[in-house]
Amino acid sequence: MAHIVIMGAGLGGMPAAYEMRDKVDKKHKVTVVSDSENFQFVPSNPWVAVKWRERAQVEMPVRKYLERKGIEFISTGVKRVHPDQNQLELNDGKTVNYDYLVIATGPKLAFDEIEGFGPQGGHTHSVCHIDHAMKSHAGWDQFCANPGPIVVGAVQGASCFGPAYEYAFIMETDLRRRKIRNKVPITFVTSEPYIGHLGLGGVGDSKGILESGMRDKHIKWICNAKVTKVEAGKMYVTEHDELGVEKKQHELPFSYSMMLPAFKGVDAVFGIEGLTNPRGFITVDKHQRNQKYKNIFSVGVCVAIPPVEPTPIPVGTPKTGYMIESMVTATVHNIHADLEGHAADREATWNAICLADFGDGGVAFVAIPQIPPRNVNWFAQGKWVHLAKIGFEKYFIRKMKKGTSEPFYEGAALRMLGIEKLK
Repeated sequence: MAHIVIMGAGLGGMPAAYEMRDKVDKKHKVTVVSDSENFQFVPSNPWVAVKWRERAQVEMPVRKYLERKGIEFISTGVKRVHPDQNQLELNDGKTVNYDYLVIATGPKLAFDEIEGFGPQGGHTHSVCHIDHAMKSHAGWDQFCANPGPIVVGAVQGASCFGPAYEYAFIMETDLRRRKIRNKVPITFVTSEPYIGHLGLGGVGDSKGILESGMRDKHIKWICNAKVTKVEAGKMYVTEHDELGVEKKQHELPFSYSMMLPAFKGVDAVFGIEGLTNPRGFITVDKHQRNQKYKNIFSVGVCVAIPPVEPTPIPVGTPKTGYMIESMVTATVHNIHADLEGHAADREATWNAICLADFGDGGVAFVAIPQIPPRNVNWFAQGKWVHLAKIGFEKYFIRKMKKGTSEPFYEGAALRMLGIEKLK
């Protein structure tokens, strides 16, 4: 009997647990270890932050759903991974031994890399975690009662730019509905070399569509931006040209700010030689398997992926939802093959499907594969995206409650569109 441990109960860990339990023989044990009793649907956090959602609508306890599927659940959290001993050291001092480990922790949010940055001891909000979104949720009405300038975007080294665009437009929509938009100047600050780069070198006409959308909504922007310091009510930003040469110093006043941070690996794995890169992300081969520790696999945002191209200010490569799901399926197939005495031979396609809600509309893109050059490079906009995002939220949370990674009809529909998880 093998013990397969999945570290993390988020957008990668939960589907991995369900898919693993369905795929491998029942004699093998599957355990999920997380630092929380709850699953949170992170893509809904921008809605939470402007009070369009309550916490209970996007968060759910996971123990009963996992255990119902025959999956053990431990919510103590991992203090340190000891790969040479095939062991996890938990925060309570206990240990968990594994035969296979799937690391799906997500990232550590690197707020500490900029003075005065972040929702914990700093002066900016975040939508990366439900706790951070709730902090904004609690104060959004107060801001709207005394409105002022907003600074929103993503700092140097950030890799997940979609939520920054979403939140900028969602706030703009909410302010219009409250009839106070005229009192709130909005500036979008980003490390991207141009609007719509998204850490992907652009997708289709993302540059033209997003620039046009921002002009239409009177949102100003600063690209190639490096945030150097944040004070209460003021952000210090250095703008650079296309060669990375300092162009202009900005001191941006704000009454409210949400800036996405750079990511790095979690403390439990950071600095483990052969397992992580210098930023603490898990290094894997084309089969999602670590090159040194062959019984360790990784999926999701914690996986090391190099930038798609050089940029004047560092930007990372995003790991979108469907890309993560393809990593999960490849990992499950390859662990199953190993258990059966076969070589790991499945690769994730890393295809990207993204819905970005803008409050009363939105944008969508399909990138096949996500990393260029691509076979499909499609970007579109419309009111239908807003409705599609609502539908996807409800559908995904329902999947997590039912314990189904991918219903047959979902896979069939995607295959009809030429979108596959595995090579």
